[in-house]
Amino acid sequence: QKVKDLMRVLLPVLLNKSHESYDKIRAILLYIFSTNGTTQENLDKLIQNVHIESDSDMIRNWKYLDVPVISSSATQQHMHPRRDRSSEETFQLSRWTPVIKDVMEDAIENKLDSKDWPYCSPCPPTWNGSGAV
Repeated sequence: QKVKDLMRVLLPVLLNKSHESYDKIRAILLYIFSTNGTTQENLDKLIQNVHIESDSDMIRNWKYLDVPVISSSATQQHMHPRRDRSSEETFQLSRWTPVIKDVMEDAIENKLDSKDWPYCSPCPPTWNGSGAV
């Protein structure tokens, strides 16, 4: 079931004093991942209210892994397009397919954009892909 108001669910967890700061950081990161970023003002308020200023780099440094931590109309980041995997057979405990799987499949099929992936060379034309699984 999709949560309608994420902040209403998140705030009691963050303000609970029995949770450790690392658990609160994980909760904030899950919020950021699920909303595809948050505003700078909202992130600053979360960090201040939860009292994790000393560990805030754990959240902010995700931008170096191309995760849109701060999102606004002015700073739209390019995300790798996701493939539709709804028809694929999955394990019972599988919930999510990582983006790297899409990227690797596109690399094998020579479908990566050279301006987004300047250091990836295309597979040689004589290679038939039989060695990759």
